[in-house]
Amino acid sequence: MSRRILTLVVLALVAVFAIAACDSGDASSGEAPGAYTVTAAEAVELIEAGERVVIDVRSPAEFAEAHIVGALNIDVNGASFSEQIAALDVDEPYLVYCRSGNRSAQAASQMEDIGIKDIADAGGLAELAAAGAPVE
Repeated sequence: MSRRILTLVVLALVAVFAIAACDSGDASSGEAPGAYTVTAAEAVELIEAGERVVIDVRSPAEFAEAHIVGALNIDVNGASFSEQIAALDVDEPYLVYCRSGNRSAQAASQMEDIGIKDIADAGGLAELAAAGAPVE
């Protein structure tokens, strides 16, 4: 039991340092980092913390096959992508993913361009699932 607690404490410390390392904003000005890439392990920690809106930017057909539990599906290649992201709260933190990381990078960039302040690009679903992300 104590080994499990120690493991959890170590993981929590790693998460704190990983998140702090990703912060490219100026802490003194309170600026958020914008769009940035996280590893699959970091993404799983963010997902498990439940403090981010998770967005799957793949097609609806891909989303129907498998996706992160609780994720929204906003297809970056869909005709209404711009309108859908424009309706998002710019102050909310987001985590985006796709199949391989290409579309999530495109989506994160577009989201940053419209003023969304905190977008973690988690790359591909297979890597997230392998790292322990909850998939349905």
